[in-house]
This record gives sequence, structure tokens and C-alpha cells, in this order.
Amino acid sequence: MTGDPQVDALIQQWSAEREQSAEEQEANRIAAAWLAETPTAPPGIPGQRGSGGGSPAWAVVDAADPGYLEAMRRRLPDVPVDLLAAAASWWQMVGGVAEAERWWDAGLSPLDQRALDYRAAGLSPEDLSRRLGPMTVLQHLRRGSAPAWCVARLARQRRDAAS
Repeated sequence: MTGDPQVDALIQQWSAEREQSAEEQEANRIAAAWLAETPTAPPGIPGQRGSGGGSPAWAVVDAADPGYLEAMRRRLPDVPVDLLAAAASWWQMVGGVAEAERWWDAGLSPLDQRALDYRAAGLSPEDLSRRLGPMTVLQHLRRGSAPAWCVARLARQRRDAAS
């Protein structure tokens, strides 16, 4: 074909679509139309039975704990609520509000998703101020050092200090 694997794959896909039978084309058309008609309502849970008889309503589910949102809103009053909710939803899965605030106090905003990567690598907020040579761990991270490298260097420092 063309020699470019991505272009070749696209040509093969286009050719396969053109070779479909009338029945397969009709099924694809119906599926596309059905998907286009699906409502884009926000996620929710069925409402509890009320005293009124009507049909059950849907209750909107908050993406993030209001406590997280409030803690972040205090520190960043001008940030849009959608961004705060996205960051808070990540933090509530891995730690508490107090931990997110410790990361913030150490110099890394909870809105920065790299904080979650650093946490997963084994770094704590207290580690960010420790020195590795002439720079702190946070300075190393901001200059592009891998979190695993920082963790290994900190472990070696601790091991050398213990001996």
C-alpha cells in the first residue's frame, strides 16, 4: 500500500466499510441514529419515593465531596467550580482533604495532577523539602527528574545516614 502503517490501516478500514452488505450498512445506520438520540442527562440515581405519587425523579450525584470543594475554594476562589470538582474528585479517591492541603503547603497544588503521580511513586509532602545535593526534591521534580529517581535517592540517603 502506501508504506505508512497508519494510512494503510485507515485505507483498510475504509475498504472494509465499503464492502459491507446492505444489511450491515442498515444495522450501522440504525445504531448511529440510536446513539445520536440518547439523552445527555447528567448522571444521577433514582429518587427516593416521595409522599406525592408522581413518577420518580433523578437526583443529581455530586462528582466530588463538598468538603473537598470548600477546602479548595478557600485557597483558589477564582478557579472555576468544574476544575475544582475535577481535582477534588481525584483527591478524594486517594486521600483526605488534610493530605491535599499538606501537598499544597509543601509547594504543589492539588490541581496539579502530578502530585498524584508523586504520591503513587512513594513521595510524601514532607519529602519535597528534603535536599538531594544542591536542590530540594521539589526542584528536582520541577526540572524533570523522575519521581522514582527521587524516591531512590531519598532511600539511599536514609540508608547512608543509618550506617
